[in-house]
This record gives sequence, C-alpha cells and structure tokens, in this order.
Amino acid sequence: MKKTIGILGGLSPESTIYYYQYITRKYAERFGDYSYPRIIINSVTFQDYIDWGNLGNWKAVEDDMVKSISALKSAGADFVIIATNTMHYVYEAVSKRVEVPILSLVEAVCKYAEKLKVTKLALLGTKLTMRKPFYSEALAKIGVETLVPEPEQQDVVHGIIFSELTKGIINPSSHSKLLKIITALTEQGAEGVILGCTEIPLLIKPEDLRIHVLDSSLIHAEAALNYALADQD
Repeated sequence: MKKTIGILGGLSPESTIYYYQYITRKYAERFGDYSYPRIIINSVTFQDYIDWGNLGNWKAVEDDMVKSISALKSAGADFVIIATNTMHYVYEAVSKRVEVPILSLVEAVCKYAEKLKVTKLALLGTKLTMRKPFYSEALAKIGVETLVPEPEQQDVVHGIIFSELTKGIINPSSHSKLLKIITALTEQGAEGVILGCTEIPLLIKPEDLRIHVLDSSLIHAEAALNYALADQD
C-alpha cells in the first residue's frame, strides 16, 4: 500500500514543480506505468515567509508551517516533505508540534553524503542556509566538514536565487558566477557541493563539475518516493 505524500510547497513555486515532476516521472521510469503515490500539495504564500524571515520572525514561520502541515495531514497525507532547504531551519521545532512524520531534507542529504565517503563538502544556498548551523552540525555528525563561500559571495548566491531562480529566470552569467564560487571552494578541499537550495539545480547541473554534485531537491524527492513505497520504513 503506497503512502500518500504531502508536499509543503510554494517556497518557491519552481521547487514545488520540480518535486512533483521528479516523483511522478521517476515512478513511471521505474515501474513503466502511472500508478505513482497520491500527492497532496499545500502551496503557501511565499511572500509571507520572505517578510517573516527578513524580520527574524521565525515564530510566525513555525506557526504557519505547523498549520499548513496539519492541513496536509487532515487532507490524507501519511507523511510530509518540506520542499525547501531554508525552512529546515525550524524543522526540529515544527516536527515536535505536528502529528504526521516529516521526512527531513537535511537528513536525506547526510545519508547520501555518507555513502560518498567524503570528508569536505561545499554548501550553496540562501544566506540563512549558508550561515546557520543546521547543515554543518548534521554533516559534522557523520564526519564531514562544511565549506561555505565568503560573505560577499554568499550575497551573490542569495541574489541569484531570489532575483532569478525563484522566478524561473536562467541567466548564463549567473551560471558562470556560481561555477566560479564552487571552483574556489573546490580549491579549499571540497570534494563535492551541496546544492542546498531547491532552485539552484535549475542552473547548475552535475555535468558542469568534476566533483560530486549533491542535488538536495532530487535526493529529497527520491527519499520521499522510496518512503511512500515503503522502501525506507
């Protein structure tokens, strides 16, 4: 019996589309039919989360996520995925307040990294993702050091995400900028890079680099499909 997947989406629309397409297409590729699990999407208002984040009002973020995830449970979701890296900043707090399992993106990435047997990974994402310790602490538990860009470069990455990628804009010059930043981190010893924003894979592809590319949204969506099929109980 397949589990019903709940997606907390809208953060941004681009990443929500990516998750839905990946899960449904991957199932069809694997099994040759369209009997993929039921998927329920609750698309929240992105601007609210941007405003609350800018104000540092993480209690408002947490409260809205709890309400939105509870609505997914009421609609029939057996478990939930949060289709964004940044909001995993409040993952622990939210998980304690809801009555449905939340499949952690950060935990899925850590499990993937552990299989690679690496010791240093670069991390790109929003400024909050790069500056807060929720990724680095989780990776440290498996013996992986996290490298992030310099503050000025973090501003560049953050700007590309919010000014372009969340709107579906693909800019070749931004592609070059991100590759330059990743190259600098590689020179510091990074054996791979975590694309720690669910929009960055729109711009950076594995074939662009000679190091491991950990597409956080792909890894998370794959984990969700496997869990829905009871492969990861």
